[in-house]
Amino acid sequence: MHDRADAQQYPVVCKVPTGVPGVDEITGGGIPQHRTTLVVGGPGSGKTIFALQTLVNGACEWGEPAIFVAFEENSRHIIQNAASFGWNLPELERQKLFFLDARMPAETVLAGGYDLAGMLAGLQAKAAEMGAKRIVFDSIDVLLTLLGDVQAERRELYRVHDWLSSTGLTGVITTRIEGGVDPAFAEHFGFLQFMADCVVLLQHRLVDRVSLRAFRVLKYRGSGFAENEFPLVITPTGIEVASVGVTESAMQYPVFTERVTTGIDRLDTMLTGGYLRGTSLLITGSPGTAKTTLGGAFTQAACARGERALFISFDEAAAEVVRNLASVNIHLQQYIDNGLLQIHAFRSESRSAEEHLIRIKRLIDEHRPRCMVVDPLSALLKAGGHVTGPAVAQRLLSLTKQQGITTLCTSLLAGIEPESEASPLQISTIADTWIHLSYIAQSGERNRALTIVKSRGTGHSKQVRELVLSNEGLTLSDVYTAGGAVLMGALRAEKEAQEALAREQMQLDAERKQRALDEANAQAQARIDELQREMALRQEEMARMQREQELREQGWRARQSEIRATRGGDVNTALTNYGDMPLEQRDIDTGGGA
Repeated sequence: MHDRADAQQYPVVCKVPTGVPGVDEITGGGIPQHRTTLVVGGPGSGKTIFALQTLVNGACEWGEPAIFVAFEENSRHIIQNAASFGWNLPELERQKLFFLDARMPAETVLAGGYDLAGMLAGLQAKAAEMGAKRIVFDSIDVLLTLLGDVQAERRELYRVHDWLSSTGLTGVITTRIEGGVDPAFAEHFGFLQFMADCVVLLQHRLVDRVSLRAFRVLKYRGSGFAENEFPLVITPTGIEVASVGVTESAMQYPVFTERVTTGIDRLDTMLTGGYLRGTSLLITGSPGTAKTTLGGAFTQAACARGERALFISFDEAAAEVVRNLASVNIHLQQYIDNGLLQIHAFRSESRSAEEHLIRIKRLIDEHRPRCMVVDPLSALLKAGGHVTGPAVAQRLLSLTKQQGITTLCTSLLAGIEPESEASPLQISTIADTWIHLSYIAQSGERNRALTIVKSRGTGHSKQVRELVLSNEGLTLSDVYTAGGAVLMGALRAEKEAQEALAREQMQLDAERKQRALDEANAQAQARIDELQREMALRQEEMARMQREQELREQGWRARQSEIRATRGGDVNTALTNYGDMPLEQRDIDTGGGA
């Protein structure tokens, strides 16, 4: 470790930005200033484009004049080819750029010694005249092979290196290697990596019949850098290197607690209020399980809130997407017309997965959506193979999460069970919410089923729901079980009809029994009323008989009184109380009788 005095004596390496998207992030600021950067690669890897792009960006963005020395290709052809990137090189050539055509004519015959001293002297005078800051030696190996002597080749390369150091120019040297050859072991120019302060390797290869380019920094004296290999894409505006997520800042992204609706009320309920804002959502399923439809419902809900949305459709035309979704009451055309929604259709195999990612990134930068749908993300497998495809998918989700975009991706699966999914893109592990759609075949009918496999940061239903599509839209039906089995569709309707019929029959039976009971009750009540009337008559009869008895008693008493009065008897009534005797006994005691 150096102390502070050492740090002041040996300052850190100064860098100049290349302006090539992704490169400055990978290198921590650009290529080394006033030093040599070596760019090696095979045919079609983008060496010339990369070198020229650094000069164009330096001239346009930082006002640095530059020189381009072409040893293989005609400089006029280079200028013409660069027009396809939108670079106005003729205008820059009049002000900031100087092109030197240093090709050796094919009929040239070398006699005696040959070196680059004369050319370098002329370049130094030109650099001083225009105040050049940067210089490119493109395909210098083409010229050096004419020397026919390995020692001479090394001598001239070191001459160029020393010349760059003495002039203070920031130099880029490009050289080619045979395909598949490690630059460290190249037969003629392997020593170049030891000479250069920064070495960049560009590769162009075919993987799973997909053309792929890659960018890698092999060394960088005095500076840290990202050492991995990164995808490189040649776009309509030049080279872009996919460097998303190479720094720790990629893990610094906004985290939201806000909920956004799925576009389906009952699915919102299953997710305790909807999707979390800024999260990544994965919907997997077999063909025809309504993955696109769920994406359309989410998109329509976002636009209805007044938010910008982006819908990326692979292998299906935008107009076709709009038409098909309208059949289930999802109408997107109105939002396309007012500018809230953009739908872009890509042919998956027309570009590599990296090119698709660059294109999507550009659309995001232009439209600035709050919500996005990629349908299906699994199309990247066809565009990038089983290595590049998953990497691109993960970088896309990382990019959208950094920008707080709620992203819904669909993925096509052959399996119908979540346990067998193991998503081909391997993004099911990083998706925040995973919804699986499947078919359930019963009684000759296929019905759609929806399951929430996981949803980070929120409670969610573990039930299986039937997803029903109709002209009115989408809905989810409650779980219906019979005999331990989940029933859907026509089988469920048939079972429900049977149960309704059984309930109706039970109701009729209950009503019939009620009528019988009511009739029996009425009959019983009638019998009770009759008995009560009979009892009343008997009670009246008993009262009458009692009254008659009382009258007889009164009559008898009256007769007895009359008899006693007629006889003049002196019967001692105190001794004989006939009132307490039975009638028969009274007759005996009084001598009465017939």
